[in-house]
Amino acid sequence: MGIKHRLPVRVYYEDTDAGGIVYHANYLKFFERGRTEWLRELGIEQDTLLEQSIAFVVKAMELDFRVAARFNQLLSIESEVVELKRASLLFSQQILGPEQAPMVSAQVQVACINASTMRPQAIPGFIKEEILRVI
Repeated sequence: MGIKHRLPVRVYYEDTDAGGIVYHANYLKFFERGRTEWLRELGIEQDTLLEQSIAFVVKAMELDFRVAARFNQLLSIESEVVELKRASLLFSQQILGPEQAPMVSAQVQVACINASTMRPQAIPGFIKEEILRVI
């Protein structure tokens, strides 16, 4: 398994429902931020990739909700790549609560596509090299 990237995220009022609990769809946003910052830490900027018609899209996702996050909690989004294939990555991600206990976990398959044609493409060599360096 690879190096785990951690991103701190504060739960804002806008992330919650009327009861102060994080609305379930907002966990997807937290996981997206974790994956994006993981790539950014490797020097891979998605806007630069888009200029080259390279994009990463979520192909499949499995979530396990254990404990609800609440307004104003400081969470940690933990992300790591557990599988690298020719045109896809499999991320294992967790949202950890204030006591670092798992709250939500996800397995996220991300595919590399040509943004112009919207067809799958091999992950470019320079990206694979950076990912292989940390997994």
